[in-house]
Formats: sequence, structure tokens, C-alpha cells
Amino acid sequence: MDENTENRLPAPELPPSGLPTAGLSAAGLFEHHLTDEGLARLWSMLDSGRYEVRAPEEAALLCVAWLVRAGESGAAATLVEEIRPFAGEVRFAPHPADRPVPGADTVHVRTVGEVAGMLALRAPRPGIAAQHEALTVWRPFEDELLDHWLRAGADPEQDAGRHTRQDTEEGAALLARYRRLAATHTRCTKHLDPKANAAVLRRALEERVAGRALSPRLAGLLRHAVASMVAKRGRPGSAEHTRLRAARADRPTHHDLTALVLRRLAPLDVSRGVEDIGPLIAPVTAEEAARYGLPAGAVVPAPVRAAVATARSAPLDTLLEHGLIPSAEVLGQVAEQLICTHTARGYADPALRTLMAATYRAGRDRRYPLWWTPKHHARITELPWVRAVAPWAADPVEQARSTLRTLGEGCVRAFPGAGLPNLTVRMLSELARLAELPVPLAAEPLADSYSGMAGPEVLAAARTAAGLLRGTLYERYHGIDYAAVRDLADARDRYGFALLCAERAGRPEQPLMSDPAVVAQAHVLTTSNLATLVVHAGLAPRGGWGGPARGAFTAATARGATAKSTACAWRQLLFHLALCDADERAAVLTWIDARAARLPARAAARIAGPLADLRLVAAVR
Repeated sequence: MDENTENRLPAPELPPSGLPTAGLSAAGLFEHHLTDEGLARLWSMLDSGRYEVRAPEEAALLCVAWLVRAGESGAAATLVEEIRPFAGEVRFAPHPADRPVPGADTVHVRTVGEVAGMLALRAPRPGIAAQHEALTVWRPFEDELLDHWLRAGADPEQDAGRHTRQDTEEGAALLARYRRLAATHTRCTKHLDPKANAAVLRRALEERVAGRALSPRLAGLLRHAVASMVAKRGRPGSAEHTRLRAARADRPTHHDLTALVLRRLAPLDVSRGVEDIGPLIAPVTAEEAARYGLPAGAVVPAPVRAAVATARSAPLDTLLEHGLIPSAEVLGQVAEQLICTHTARGYADPALRTLMAATYRAGRDRRYPLWWTPKHHARITELPWVRAVAPWAADPVEQARSTLRTLGEGCVRAFPGAGLPNLTVRMLSELARLAELPVPLAAEPLADSYSGMAGPEVLAAARTAAGLLRGTLYERYHGIDYAAVRDLADARDRYGFALLCAERAGRPEQPLMSDPAVVAQAHVLTTSNLATLVVHAGLAPRGGWGGPARGAFTAATARGATAKSTACAWRQLLFHLALCDADERAAVLTWIDARAARLPARAAARIAGPLADLRLVAAVR
């Protein structure tokens, strides 16, 4: 490698299409990127983020380029010599891309491919399709019928001499056209209603075409139908009628607009999210209108916009603030992305941080047969190029703890009354392992498969809760003797703990951790891992515990709350209140009293008993 590249400034960005690498072998591609031109192009990719790392090895030369620019030409040369023997078999260069690679802190609920798959499965809705048929097929035909009667004369007495042979022929053609339309367009059936104005016009036309005089009743219905239609929409061809018909006929179906959004999604990488979803859900442009026959300015339906929004790629807080993560269960799914890139967020340099995030994303759940050892399979941090830039990373253990706090706080702040679903607990457990926390989190099933008793992690969680909540409002409200709980945990008495849970559930004869009522009491004693996160992970919501307490009360009294969700939200409320300081707790209780006074009768009745108990234990000092 040229020693003079040490202090070289980045070259201007070059378009990916200009890469002079077509037809090069893997070894030739490797050597090209070590030239001045190749390094300049790699620097441009680092700065713009416009590259794609499909496999971890494709980040190697970008790491070389970063080291050179950082003044670490010796480390760069060492890395090159270490990986050069494999350059003929492995691609170490990234792929150029039109869009920047996602940052280390960005996550998404769904990928572009998942959203496209959802939209592609959406069949046209029958009601909307029928409405569209009515606007585009039957309303124009009704206008033709009305125009015919206005010209031919709708009053059989006053206009008897106006019905000419030409009118008869035109009427016959209209009736023949009606039969063809009725055979082809079957979604809308309003035209079959004999009382509808259009049916009256058509029935009268059939009589005239057949040469029969209209009955007095049918003649009266005809006059009324014509007058009503003109009064409602104006005469066909008038300015008012034309404007009204154009406005209604220009409405495309949801299916047509969904197809447009699918066309917009087609060029994107299906394996990732999208940072800017605006162009994907914008109204129909003039170019799209001309190309696809849609009216310019037509708005994408709200359900389609909502589906596309789930592919938005942004920091976790942004997705939570915009309501794009609808539940704690979905948050658990998103958590996997945070775990995947948690180490990458420890790099201070933005370009290196983004590069390492792309490397970790590419390496998750993949296997490479060549020269990597099982250790390299398990820990991507042992790859030579990742080790080469490791001195610029923060402590991975501390990064795992930071990510654990971020995820735990997101759960408490966004879903304060929902508890921690099992999937979220499993993701938190994986982070806790990476963070080297001394206490694991307890995920369901809480009993081990052999004995049916509580597992060791359940006892550990109960011991942690006892240390945090002894003497608090939470202990008084639930009638818990946390000193006894701690003794059981210290003695590792799993049967004793199960028996305690069974007694609290009113089922002392069945101390099995598989019983739902017994499991519910175990959740009460262990706080469903919240105490573990507070004590061992340092969980502390921004703004204090008052906000989560208010949110839990809101969840407990929500319109659609069930008995189970209300009980869970109330347990969360008590936990949040127990960690409030005295002034904050008093403020929350005052707020709860004010909200409870305005609740609907059913919701007020549902929480009347628990609220009275809360007021009682809150008064105890």
C-alpha cells in the first residue's frame, strides 16, 4: 500500500456507474481498491453512506480506507496483508448504492419487502369497487338516459309530437348498451332497483321504443324522475353538471393507488426500511398521472399510508413518538435490530459507526465456510477488519447496558400499563447477557419442565423486587411480606415460593407454576422483571416515574380494557407509584382522583374497589 496515502484528503464523490471494475476478478477488484483511485472512491462511500454490505467480508476494504484516512496506515497495511491471501475467493469490497445505508441507531417495524407483500395481498374491496363502478359506468349511462328524455320530451301530453324515428333508434341503441353493461359490470346493482330514477327512465324508454303509449302512472313517474335528476345535478352538459361529474369520476380506486405505491416501492432494497417515506405516500404527481392514467393530486388512502409508515427507518424514540410501534410485543420484535447493532453505536466517528452497523446487520444469522472459525461464526467482533478498528469503539459491555436501558425505558414510557411481553423479555435477556448483568430476566414459562416449580431466574427476580420494594406502597397494597420472599429466594426454596404463590391465588392445594392464577401471583411478587431492570440495568424513565404512573392509570381505565389488561395496568401503576418520590406521588394521586371523577360509569365501577384500596394504603406513612 502506498505510504503517501496516509494524509490524503477524500476525493470528490464519484457516481457508482463510473466504477472501472467491470469484468474484474475478486483479486483484481481487491487490488483496484488499494490504488489511489480506489481509495478515493471508498472514502467517498464512507462519507456519503451510499454503499451496501451484503456480507460482513464486504466491509473489509472500507475499514482499510477508514484506517488510512485516520492516519493508521500501519494498521491498514497489516489488515491488507492478513486478508490478501483470500482475495481471490472472497469479495472484500462493498457494493455501490443509490441510497445511504441505515445509521447505527435506526430501526424499523417492517422492511420494504414486507410492506410490499402486505400491499400486494390487498384485494379490491367489494364496496369500494361497486362505488367506483357506479361513478364510472352507471352514472354516465344515467346521464345519457336523462339527456335523451330531455331532448325527446318527457311529458307524453305536451311532447307527443317530439318523439321522432331518430329518437326511437337512439333509444333502442341505449337499451342495447344497457344490456351489454349489465352483463359486464355486475358489482353495482343499484340500477336494478325498480324504484330508482334511472330504472323509471329505462322502463319508459322500453315502452316508447316498443311503440306503446305510457300509462298515466308511468308518465307521472317519468316526469318526476327527470325533474328530480335535473334539480339534483343539473342538466347534462351544463357547467354545474360537468364539474360535479368530473370531480366524482376522477376519484381512483384504493386498488389503483395501492398499485401506484407498489411501483414506488419496487426500486428500493427489500431487506431494509426507508428513512424518508414522504415520496412513497405523496399525492399522484403530474408525471405519474400521464403515465398511469391517474388524476394528478389524488391522495393515497390512509390505510396504505399507515402500512408504508411501518417501513420508516428512524431512531427508536422517533418511532415511539409517532406511534409507529403499536404495542410492547412489536417493540420486542424491533429490539432484535437494536441488539444486532448495539456494539456499532459505541464508535465515535459517524462514518465508522454506520459502517460497523452495516457489518453487524449483514453478519447476523449467516454462516461462511471459508476461513472463519466457529468463534468467528459466533462473534463477528473477531473478524480481522472489525478487530482492526476496535480501538475506536466503546466498551461493548457498556454499550449493551446502554441499549438495555434504552429498550427498557422505551417499554415503560410508551406502554406503561402493558407490562413486558414474553418476546420483549427474551430480547432484554439477550441484552442482559451481553451486558454481563448478574441477574437474568424471567421469561415464561416461569416453571422448569422437569419439576414444575419456579426456575432460578424467577427466585432471583423475586429477591431483587424484595430489596427494591420492601416497605413501599406496592408491598402494602398487595399484602406481600417481602422479608419472607427474600428468605425463600436466599434459600433457593422453589417449592416454598410456588406454595406462597398458590396460597396468594387461593389454591394452596395446587402449588404448580403452570396454573394461570399462580403464575399471576408470581408476576406480582417479581414485578414482571421491572425491579430487575431498575436495580441491575439502571432503568430510570426520563421525567421520572410520574408519567408512567399516569399512563398506567389511563390504560387501566381505557374504553376497551379487559379484566386481565386492567389488572396488569393496575399492577404497573402501583410499581410506578412506589418509585415516585413523596411530592410526585401526591401529585399523581391528585391527578388520578380528578380523572376518576370524570370516568364513564362502567369504567368507574371497574376500578372503584382497587382505587379505594390505593387511597387507603397511600395514606399510610
